[in-house]
Amino acid sequence: MDLSFGSEYEEFREEVKQFIAEHGDKSPKQSVAGGDAGRHWQKLLIEKGYAARTIPKKYGGYGAEPDIIKSRIIAEEFSRKQINMGLSGQGISMLTPVLLEMGTEEQKQQFIKPTIYGDLVWCQGYSEPGAGSDLASLTTKAELDGEAWVVNGQKIWTSTAHSADFIFCLVRTEPDAPKHQGISFLLFSMDTPGIEIRPLVDMTGSVNFNEVFFTDVRVPKHQIVGQRGQGWQVANAILGFERGSLAPSEAAQSRLNGVIKLMESETVNGERLIDNPVFRDRLMKIQGRVLAMQCNDMRLLSARINGNQDARLAGMIVKLQSTELRHELEGFAIDVMGEIGLAYGDNPYLRDAGSWQYQYMYFLGLIIGGGTSQIQKNIISERGLGMPKEPRFEKQRN
Repeated sequence: MDLSFGSEYEEFREEVKQFIAEHGDKSPKQSVAGGDAGRHWQKLLIEKGYAARTIPKKYGGYGAEPDIIKSRIIAEEFSRKQINMGLSGQGISMLTPVLLEMGTEEQKQQFIKPTIYGDLVWCQGYSEPGAGSDLASLTTKAELDGEAWVVNGQKIWTSTAHSADFIFCLVRTEPDAPKHQGISFLLFSMDTPGIEIRPLVDMTGSVNFNEVFFTDVRVPKHQIVGQRGQGWQVANAILGFERGSLAPSEAAQSRLNGVIKLMESETVNGERLIDNPVFRDRLMKIQGRVLAMQCNDMRLLSARINGNQDARLAGMIVKLQSTELRHELEGFAIDVMGEIGLAYGDNPYLRDAGSWQYQYMYFLGLIIGGGTSQIQKNIISERGLGMPKEPRFEKQRN
């Protein structure tokens, strides 16, 4: 049985390997938008077709035809050498694909290129103190006043708001419409007068979340994606991309390779952890789950390209599967390091600048953020498997 991809793809793999050999030393450690090193690396990746691969050239992308095998080869080779896959963030992984599908030509021209090159950093204005899992209950409102929307309200758990240039924001524009039908999707600058940002320190010890308050914030009328009152459709499209981007399989593979390196160097009583059967068994179980996640990603990408496959259930499991796997993977690395795995902050024995401990806590948060695991299980059971809906009880009135 010949499982090779064929000569065309093997030649492409060699091209990718050659690129990594020549330019891999320029790969930055972080993948979030921001910083000259990240932007320069992103520019090089786009020029070579390793990032923004299928985004049309007229919007700043490479302009290649979709090819799931080439995409898989790029991910495999980059993760094998633990090379940065390029800038990430809410603007790149979530907003850009939605603008390509639903944005006006003017919006595509204005926002996509600076976003994918890291010159424009975005945050997401979705959750509110009273509208988290039940997002459609949001109360932040926008009223049309001449040629501008006037926004008032509050958002919470707004990732990167303290460093973002723009926000894509859900607001209620039709107060008398049913809650899913009265929402609109606006884009506006975080420098707009009337915006107050209050950072929130999470359990990683860093500022990743924020509270954001809007007081008479004026947004140009045309900076709406989709039709007025139809923002829920845009929001659902974004949520689909978000849940697939929170813990991508290529990042999991790269971290898995990092764990293997740790196991080859860390020892207990003179024995390398990679030679310990108990730890090796745990490694193989996680490795199998990473491979399964990669195969599911290929299934979803194939369905998106071919358009003739029902992959809804495959898409529903991604967020649950990927975030819980990453949390377990990072925790396994901490176990591999033994007592050194408890090191944090400026401890001189810290391994890999504390990334394992940070990511362990970060993905514990992502099991909650972006739709809790409990919510994801309900979605899978009810919408994917057709099981009875969870009972809903009327609130007791005093």
